[in-house]
Amino acid sequence: MLSQILLTLAAFFAGMLNAVAGGGAFIAFPALIFAGMPALNANASSTVALFPGQFASAFAYRSDIRGIEEFSITMFLVLSLIGGLLGALLLLVTPAEIFKQLVPWLLLFATVVFVVGNFAPASETKRFRLSRRAVLVVQFVIACYGGYFGGGIGFLMLAALTLFGMRDIHAMNGIKILMGTMMNATAVVTFIVAGIVYWPQTASMAVASFIGGYAGVVVAKRVNQKLLKGFVALVATAMTIYFFWRGA
Repeated sequence: MLSQILLTLAAFFAGMLNAVAGGGAFIAFPALIFAGMPALNANASSTVALFPGQFASAFAYRSDIRGIEEFSITMFLVLSLIGGLLGALLLLVTPAEIFKQLVPWLLLFATVVFVVGNFAPASETKRFRLSRRAVLVVQFVIACYGGYFGGGIGFLMLAALTLFGMRDIHAMNGIKILMGTMMNATAVVTFIVAGIVYWPQTASMAVASFIGGYAGVVVAKRVNQKLLKGFVALVATAMTIYFFWRGA
């Protein structure tokens, strides 16, 4: 009973963290591992449990997403769906160790890009820009990785959007969460069909993440954008250090 309460709380805060900065999987996934779930099942169950929270956050950010004019949102969503499916299928047939070893380096890269892109003078960052075609390719690669493992995809997407030239953190968070929802949709279906989700733990976590996902957006929109970007950078740095330490 105590274990289930702690898992539910972990899912609530994971939903809030995904809405504000990303990295909710770093709360939900370890919580399931500590509860005694095998790693593969914990990865799948965490993805399914946090999916409702992503949906709630995307809905709460709907006005910010509608205001995006820099690129075709439809193309981003299609690539996210396809990439998420390919990644989820790959997880079912190959070990996750290779990608796990890359996670700290991917997070370090994403953190540096986000910090430099949002806090360095604009004149210094203009030379490091992704074209519309390049950012689509990068998003597809991130979606494949997201369906496979998922750790840090929010930070990676924010880094890609930063390189593309976006600076409105609410719009960036909105599209990031919407794309994450799409890539996880295919992964969720794949994991459920494969029968690797532990439903007794996952069901209550899904409800908690939905509430946390909506509440997180309400909180984020009341915070100054500079402070919010600073918080994102802080969380990304902490996650990067943690994964380097864990792999040491």
